[in-house]
Amino acid sequence: MKITRINLLTILCLFFIKVYAQQKPNIIVILADDMAFSDIGAYGGEVNTPNIDQLAKEGLRYKQFYNAARCCPTRASLMTGLYPHQAGMGWMAAADLGTPAYQDDLNKECVTIAEVLKTAGYGTYMTGKWHLTNERKIDGEVLESWPKQRGFDRYFGIVPGGANYFTPVIYSDNSSYKAPENFYLTHAITDTSVKFIENHFAKNNNPMFMYVAYTAPHWPLHALQKDIDKYKDKYKIGWDKLRQQRFEKQKQIGLFANTVELSPRDTAVPAWDDLPAAKQNEMAMRMAIYAAQIDAMDQGIGKIVAKLKEKNELNNTLIFFMSDNGACAEFISSGKSKEVNGTEETFESYRINWANAGSTPFQQYKHYTHEGGIATPLIVRWPAGISKNLDNTFVSEYGHVSDIMATCLEVGKATYPTKFAGHTIIPLQGKSLVPHFSGKTNNRGIIYWEHEANIAMRDGRWKLVAKTHENEQLDKKNLELYDMQADPSEQHNLASTSQERVNSMYNSWTKWAKSINAFPLDTREYGVRMQTYRRKINGGFDTKLGGWVVKKNPDVEAEIVIDTTSQLTGKNAAHISMVKPGDKPAGVLMNWPFKANKGETFKVALNAKANNNTSFWLRLERAAGNFDKVIDQEIKVSKKAGRSTYQSIEIPSDDTYRIALYFGKLAPGDEVWVDDIELIPAGNSKVKKVVGM
Repeated sequence: MKITRINLLTILCLFFIKVYAQQKPNIIVILADDMAFSDIGAYGGEVNTPNIDQLAKEGLRYKQFYNAARCCPTRASLMTGLYPHQAGMGWMAAADLGTPAYQDDLNKECVTIAEVLKTAGYGTYMTGKWHLTNERKIDGEVLESWPKQRGFDRYFGIVPGGANYFTPVIYSDNSSYKAPENFYLTHAITDTSVKFIENHFAKNNNPMFMYVAYTAPHWPLHALQKDIDKYKDKYKIGWDKLRQQRFEKQKQIGLFANTVELSPRDTAVPAWDDLPAAKQNEMAMRMAIYAAQIDAMDQGIGKIVAKLKEKNELNNTLIFFMSDNGACAEFISSGKSKEVNGTEETFESYRINWANAGSTPFQQYKHYTHEGGIATPLIVRWPAGISKNLDNTFVSEYGHVSDIMATCLEVGKATYPTKFAGHTIIPLQGKSLVPHFSGKTNNRGIIYWEHEANIAMRDGRWKLVAKTHENEQLDKKNLELYDMQADPSEQHNLASTSQERVNSMYNSWTKWAKSINAFPLDTREYGVRMQTYRRKINGGFDTKLGGWVVKKNPDVEAEIVIDTTSQLTGKNAAHISMVKPGDKPAGVLMNWPFKANKGETFKVALNAKANNNTSFWLRLERAAGNFDKVIDQEIKVSKKAGRSTYQSIEIPSDDTYRIALYFGKLAPGDEVWVDDIELIPAGNSKVKKVVGM
């Protein structure tokens, strides 16, 4: 066969393109959800995690690596390399608290790992839980902060923060659908991850970045029976013995020195031996299901690794494995069934009792900035980039979740931008972990935390930390100081004998908190924040129909959509068009539920117009039961737009009420536009405190 000069040049070019591509590793970031520090085998646990443990044997484990204490803040910091507040995610995606740091939707002054690696030639993929989009935007399908719009070529998973593992709404790129029968979310995340790997390397030689954000083992306790059966008897030993067993193993494998102390059992947790047998069996089953969820995730990680190996890409793939926060002590109990069996009819958590064991040897949990809330396992495997002699060793230097971005950009030869898509980008806060891959220091420096006024600061061996209870203010009297080299489990508070250091560190923390606009600190209970946000109605439809509940009877042909042609005062308006009315006035309605207290009064205002003379009903009413009405008003509309305001009578009792717009009696062909709907508190003479205010 004769090779021409042109063909030879082509072959050489293709060769060098492939070599260049191979110089950049594939990168896979695997994130567990609500997984405790000591659960997996590589960190002292008894859960069967052979695939995760193998990653540890063939790579590095960090003794002191940190997340941001909660789902959303950690994910924001992981994706952007910033502190959560800088990315707009100071609290949770559940509510916009009214300031840029707490808008709780990924902002445009940050860039994601995917957005930056795309500029360096990477294919970008995500599977699993996103949880970086405000819930109203999810509900309204406002896509600007969804994964596809933030740098990912392909996406599969759940955009919100949690779901039934068997019957979730699934998001694929920018579409959503109900999960099919015989579905299990953990396995679906795995299977799609494997598919993305297969498809990527079938089409090109470019490196890939993939973010695999498992929902396991976040509540609800949902697992397959075959996995539960592996653990159904294992946890009958109880949490007291389990904590001791895990701690002894942690010392045996070199994670902690023999001088480190195990924190006492949480005072909110009873001794296992004091429980009656029936309660022991129930609680053992909770932990068995939780362990089964981790087991299923580990099975999936094994499949991902196997696919990389099949594609000849494993050795040049940088794999991270970590968790988004510490053990979850939240009490969750809902669902059709209260039986603890892991099926789709249940919706349970494993409770503070097992979370205390999960935090071994630390104190505290998710939400808080003691080690039990922010310490995560971090396993890093990359045979082509980590010195072979460091395999199966521990990194003693501490690091932070924001360091993942810095590391990815260094190994991916990508440049962090100062401007992106027309926006000035906040400077990168994380620091690359690459020096650790050859046994060197990265001189990490100071790390700060703030979440719900739980604060911390790590500076070398010293850690300043304070826990703040709900509805209380951060108090300097609660500041604690620990020597993390001598006392990593935070058992010996040195604040009283080191007041000068405490003051200096607190002043540094305060300066940082001001610089990221963390103030004012918010310690209101979750539901109160949510109800405050519910009273800020999406009345201008900025998030389309996000937050509104739309209902139609089966006999009605009508449509409620968002009109973006500025029919009234704003760009968006709700557009209601009737084709065929039903037999009942309530056949078509849109409503906005919120909590109200006895004695409150409200005004409701709105703009409206129609294509001809018609009317609809505005009601402020109890959301269920007898639907007590405190406003019951017919709204007459015409082609001329008008604004009306209506006063309620007093709320008769504490309950959930709703603004409801009833369009069921519109005539065929009628069209109505509504916008600028406001709920205005008008008085509260009989009560001093308003729910959510």
